Amino acid sequence: MNIILLGAPGAGKGTQAERISANYNIPTISTGETLRAAVKNGTELGQRAKSYMDAGALVPDEVVIGIIKEFLSSEKCKNGFILDGFPRSIPQAEALDRTGVKIDMVLDIEVEDQKIIDRMSGRRVCPACGASHHIMYNPPKISGKCDKCGNDLVIRKDDAPETVKARLDSYHGITEPLKDYYAAKGLLTVVEGQDKVEDTSALVDAAMSRLK
Repeated sequence: MNIILLGAPGAGKGTQAERISANYNIPTISTGETLRAAVKNGTELGQRAKSYMDAGALVPDEVVIGIIKEFLSSEKCKNGFILDGFPRSIPQAEALDRTGVKIDMVLDIEVEDQKIIDRMSGRRVCPACGASHHIMYNPPKISGKCDKCGNDLVIRKDDAPETVKARLDSYHGITEPLKDYYAAKGLLTVVEGQDKVEDTSALVDAAMSRLK
């Protein structure tokens, strides 16, 4: 069972990837982790990637795809895999196709931009103990104060509305065209993200059951 997960930042892909991984005993593969593993193991492609990383340059697609292909052919992926965060663009998807790797489903979790902005910009974290709150879904007992240690809660830079919007704009411009690309291949399944995680999970489970 070979799956690609699509969805905008903040759409809840990570949670669903963890569930699918546990339910079907298949690993979730992220580009960053795969690159770091190749570098650590000292493979030929890992050494090439390291030369770019050490120079502060982007690792070329052909190297990234080569590393991912090596990992997909490993024993860890014998039952399948979940690609989360790759491919990010049409050229990467085309390069992945050329490797001959078979994809069974592209699962796209759809959530409206404004809902994502509300979700992420509403988060508040405690810099002292790391506790996390949300002004709508998990508000602190005392406004602006951490329930655990009483310190002031802050908004992380990554959760600021302008940062979230910039990430969404990038997704729509670069990654979202993959929906049409995979729809044309008959591989795309769209799940509408719900307000409650368990409701989204039920829809994902229903979609996954059709692969059995």
